[in-house]
Amino acid sequence: MSGWRVHAVRYAQRDARRGEHFHGYEPGGESSHPTAYYIWAAVSDQHTVVIDTGIAPERAARAEGLDYRCSPVEALAELGVAADAVDHVVLTHLHYDHTGTAHQFPRARYVVQQAELDYWTGPWAERIARERWLLNDHDLAHLRSARKDGRVRMVDGDAFVVPGLSVHLVGGHTAGMQVVRAETARGHVVLASDASHFYENIESDRPFPILHSMPGMYGAFDRIKELADGPELVVAGHDPLVLERFPLLGTDVAEIAP
Repeated sequence: MSGWRVHAVRYAQRDARRGEHFHGYEPGGESSHPTAYYIWAAVSDQHTVVIDTGIAPERAARAEGLDYRCSPVEALAELGVAADAVDHVVLTHLHYDHTGTAHQFPRARYVVQQAELDYWTGPWAERIARERWLLNDHDLAHLRSARKDGRVRMVDGDAFVVPGLSVHLVGGHTAGMQVVRAETARGHVVLASDASHFYENIESDRPFPILHSMPGMYGAFDRIKELADGPELVVAGHDPLVLERFPLLGTDVAEIAP
C-alpha cells in the first residue's frame, strides 16, 4: 500500500433532529441527531490533497444554529496543512457546504466529475427548487474561472488523481457525486462524503433525504462497500461518530490512517 496519511477535520457542527437525516418516516424523528461538518486531508511524501472545502465564513454567519469553530482553511493550518501547499482539491460535489473555501487554495488543481458540472450549469438545476438552494453561485463562478486557467480536471467516472488516490463516480446524492479512495497502511480507505452522511445511512440501507436519485443512493452504498477494505475503513460525511471510530489527534481531528 502507498503511504497516504488521511485525516478528517471537523470545523463546525449543528444540532439537528433525527427525522432530518433519513428519507421517509422516521420513528422518534424529533429526537436530537447532531450533524458534524468535515473536510479531509490526504498527504503523501509527494502530494497534499484536500477533499472538499467546507462552508465559507460569510455563509456560516447566516446559518441558524451552526456552531462554526473556524474556517476550514484555518482548521487545516492548525493541522499543519497550508493552503498554498495543496496541489489538488477534490470536490466530491458542488453543494455550498463542500465548496465554500475552494477559492483559497491558490496552487491547487480542482477535480470535479463532468456529470456534476454539467448538471449545475445545465437547464434543469435552476428549475428544481429543492436542489438549487444548495449551490453557491460564487463558488461555481470561481470554478468556471479556474477551468479557463487550466486548473480544473474534469473526470468522467473513476480516475486516479495522483498515484494511490482515486475518485469514483457514484451519483445518488447529486448527479455527479464522487467518493475518494486512498491506499493507506491500513488498507483502502473510502471517504464517502455525502454519498453516506451518517454511518446509519449505509449500514441500515436508509438514504439521506436530500438526493438526486433514489436508486443512485443505494448504488452508492454498494459501491462504497466494494471500494473499502472493510466497513471500518469507510468514513461517513457528516457523522459525529467519525471522531469516535478513529483515533483523535485533537478535539476536532481524527486520524483515519497514520
